[in-house]
Amino acid sequence: MHNDRIKVMIADDHELIREGISRILDMENDIEVVCKAKSGPEAIESLKKCKVDVVLLDINMPDMTGIEILKKLKSSHSKAKVIMLTVYDDVEYVSQSVSLGADGYVLKDSDSETLIKTIKIVNSGGSYIQPTLATKLIKHITKEKQAYKEEVDAVQSLTRKEIVVVKAIANGLSNKGISEKLKISEKTVKNHVSSILKKLELQDRTQVAIYAIKNKIVEL
Repeated sequence: MHNDRIKVMIADDHELIREGISRILDMENDIEVVCKAKSGPEAIESLKKCKVDVVLLDINMPDMTGIEILKKLKSSHSKAKVIMLTVYDDVEYVSQSVSLGADGYVLKDSDSETLIKTIKIVNSGGSYIQPTLATKLIKHITKEKQAYKEEVDAVQSLTRKEIVVVKAIANGLSNKGISEKLKISEKTVKNHVSSILKKLELQDRTQVAIYAIKNKIVEL
């Protein structure tokens, strides 16, 4: 059972936050905090030594921003999923990290249930963005030049099955989860996801989730 636990690293420059999150997660039977880091360089070094499934990454650290750390993690081909820990004022940073492929976003004043749920969703291959943050993010991610008609046309170009897949992605389901829900193969799900990304001109699942909220394909 011990080996099946989700291994987590907490990277935050505030000791109270590191210790507080650590205590919350230590109460979960299926989650284990395997290392902590108080700076960007320490986080990157720790990842070389620790086997980590999910990184909880403070978006706003003094020596090296969460964005820079995220870039390094992605360029190092680390398989660890990354959840950005953020405050309301960091929306600009969060919109950058969306394009860099972070897997989840949690506000620092969230309750422990939200944090635990997000860890489990991203570990299983899904993505999660806190709804309260999503609404703020939409304004930043929407390109001013993109006409409303183009967006409507793009949504209308999706097939019924693709709309169902978009809704499932927005609800945090992984390809496997979508496959089980729709009773289709994972390969078929991957084909649908590829088609959706191409039609909507998006980069990843998180952008699909935000797009779905923005265009009212799913309701918050």
